[in-house]
Amino acid sequence: MTSAPPPVRFKGTATYLTHEGLQAAVNCALTLQRPLLVKGEPGTGKTLLAEAIAEALGLKLLTWHVKSTTRAQDGLYVYDTVQRLYDSRFGDGDVRDIRRYIRLGPLGEAFSSPERVVLLIDEVDKADLEFPNDLLHELDRMRFRITETNDEVSAKHRPVVVITSNNEKELPDAFLRRCVFHFIDFPDTELMRRIVDVHHPGLDTALAEQALKVFYELRGFARLRKRPSTSELIDWITVLKAQGIHDLKLEEQLPFLGALLKKEQDLVSVAEAFGRGRKSRA
Repeated sequence: MTSAPPPVRFKGTATYLTHEGLQAAVNCALTLQRPLLVKGEPGTGKTLLAEAIAEALGLKLLTWHVKSTTRAQDGLYVYDTVQRLYDSRFGDGDVRDIRRYIRLGPLGEAFSSPERVVLLIDEVDKADLEFPNDLLHELDRMRFRITETNDEVSAKHRPVVVITSNNEKELPDAFLRRCVFHFIDFPDTELMRRIVDVHHPGLDTALAEQALKVFYELRGFARLRKRPSTSELIDWITVLKAQGIHDLKLEEQLPFLGALLKKEQDLVSVAEAFGRGRKSRA
């Protein structure tokens, strides 16, 4: 394996705005060459962080979306026995060459890459309890052997690893010890104002302020089962602009509320609250 890369300071990108705490966590992980574990509620930019790091460092991004059935082995390689059986029946290719049926997974691709890459392991907490420790075992060794061919794949460069979690289950202590951890807080009004400006440059100031006010009031509404996220605010403003709407008040019927709220119970709760608000002023 090659020596450690020269230090690089991450400061976000033109489209991914960040703050000192997150920057420090990323730079700590880069310096220590350890996985960066990021948690936070949906819509705080956990997945987009990996894209921003790849863009800022000029590296290729590989993504591994974890599911409940995912095993650490799946990230290394898969032996496609079904395709080999098919070829043996229909005579397509030399089935004696097992290497033709070895498919590298995201970890395998990261290890075998001739250049350093960013590897996103998304929603690690969806897999079973053994997965995180098995995963870090492979990341520590930075090499693995393909049993069927006895070939060894050894990393030429240690990838930049970003691991996201939605807190669906507790992660093992051994796993946590070997990661750099950061919890991404939901953006405050000032940061969100900057984020909106990035996605909607030149947005009418009055519309921006009204949309932000309504958005944060909705997020503070105790009866919501799913609070609206940043991406949903951006989408909502897109629709408002397209329809020429410039006047928004929480106490009145909000246009295109389905862009913000994604559960039927939340739509009903907000509609009932609006009804009470109108009666109280009648």
